[in-house]
Amino acid sequence: MANVAFIGLGVMGYPMAGHLARAGHEVTVYNRTAEKAQQWVAQYGGRACATPAEAAQDQDFVMVCVGNDQDLLEVISGAEGVLAGARSGTVIVDHTTASAGVARQLNELTAERGVGFLDAPVSGGQAGAENGQLTVMVGGEEAVFDLARPVINSYARMLKLMGPIGSGQLTKMVNQICIAGLVQGLAEALHFAQRAGLDGEAVVSVISKGAAQSWQMENRHKTMLAGEFDFGFAVDWMRKDLSIVLDESRRNGAQLPVTALVDQFYADVQQMGGARWDTSSLIARLNRGK
Repeated sequence: MANVAFIGLGVMGYPMAGHLARAGHEVTVYNRTAEKAQQWVAQYGGRACATPAEAAQDQDFVMVCVGNDQDLLEVISGAEGVLAGARSGTVIVDHTTASAGVARQLNELTAERGVGFLDAPVSGGQAGAENGQLTVMVGGEEAVFDLARPVINSYARMLKLMGPIGSGQLTKMVNQICIAGLVQGLAEALHFAQRAGLDGEAVVSVISKGAAQSWQMENRHKTMLAGEFDFGFAVDWMRKDLSIVLDESRRNGAQLPVTALVDQFYADVQQMGGARWDTSSLIARLNRGK
């Protein structure tokens, strides 16, 4: 068992930290909204700290799951960030979906302090976090990964080292490219079925047993058909992720015309008032004015 700090108790981090506590690790938490940290402690035990630096003191591992590159830089390298409190030999595992560039930048900063670093974004959504069934794609040194593997396994279904620092974030970008295209395709398919007068549920019961099957179809078709989007991964966060993807594609020369188009479709959903809707809300854009 290890001493572990968890920084960031959002819809993903809160249950992930909970799995660490259930696994028997000594868990210290920090959250920007202190009340959330106190709520977590009341539920799981452990302790809450006022700053990331305080939370990182005397820890074997510091797990981080925050919003974006700027949040990440602040909680790790800021005046009261993790590096201000972490000792040499600590390993930082970053579960934020961020840019590969910031992962490399933070790896350089942590190495100067004798602190290990892994970029380890996750996939599986809120349900995956709550059920301890996340896919974790990791960039970093194999020796550091081997140290962190038993701790990360507390909430992982699939855990794999993808390559050097930044490789985890690049793999997560591939994941988001796939999801963007799949959700748009499913939205168009269900929209078409409804306009054609078909029973959407009956259609999915048939096509989901063939080559069209996907996680999105299995888990989102009912709510898409019902026009219900008050759950899951928010459009605002998807646009943040797609912005990272498109920035990276401009650097590496990848051609992503469909991803760029779906990003604009999500901008339309934001304009419709759907910034906090689930990403499956692409169908709402198609159904406007029907």
